[in-house]
Amino acid sequence: MESLEKDASHWRQKLHEIVFESNTFWGKTFDVSLIGAILLSILVVFLDSDAQIHQQYGTWLYVAEWVFTILFSIEYLVRIISIQRPLYYVFSFIGIVDLLAIVPAYISLFVAGTQYLLVIRALRLLRIFRILKMWHFISEGQIITKALTRSYVKITVFIIFILVLVTILGSIMYLLEGGKNGFDNIPNSIYWAIVTLTTVGYGDISPATPLGKFFAAIIMLCGYGIIAVPTGIVTSELINTVQKGTSSESCPNCSREGHDRDATFCKYCGSKL
Repeated sequence: MESLEKDASHWRQKLHEIVFESNTFWGKTFDVSLIGAILLSILVVFLDSDAQIHQQYGTWLYVAEWVFTILFSIEYLVRIISIQRPLYYVFSFIGIVDLLAIVPAYISLFVAGTQYLLVIRALRLLRIFRILKMWHFISEGQIITKALTRSYVKITVFIIFILVLVTILGSIMYLLEGGKNGFDNIPNSIYWAIVTLTTVGYGDISPATPLGKFFAAIIMLCGYGIIAVPTGIVTSELINTVQKGTSSESCPNCSREGHDRDATFCKYCGSKL
């Protein structure tokens, strides 16, 4: 019994090295093959969206689409089997992306057209950073993610303030324009306030009265300052984030990455690396 457990543990470790690591020959081969399959599957979705190509080769594209879906489904199951705590992978960002890469195909059996959502497989191309040993790009991305996570409370308060502000500005503009010139109601006026305050300026609604134009000019000038607020919040958190060297090694227990180079144990689940 003990021998079987050791064999199973050794088998799982080898499988983990192939599907999660790219330092070995087979691991790199697996990742390169996976990238190629992802690119081809995305190409199939693109071609199938063209009406003329779909009419001539729709059947072949449909078959190819399901071949890739089945392959990715098997790969997803293998990833779950190869780690000791599969839920860590299932609910991780990469795990969710891997799942979303195959789910639209099965949903398309019941809801027509959802198969075009398979282009989300393009997110899986992020694995190319690991293959090309560009882990520092992922590390930089993790720093930004941490900064955004730490900033979400401040940004949430800022967004609530903006919602209140555009409601007030839109209502004022509705009064100034007298319900004319596109400002037919307060919701339309609020829409105009959002477009103006964010400096997007679609131009589908614009004030015509002198007082309305003056008020709009003030909102436009304020918009530049307001846009800088969330940028300053995130920048402040980026400065406060202390970057440590990270490794591309993934935990065999939960599959999560981004550990310090000198780490002995996983900082997420505590397992030995």
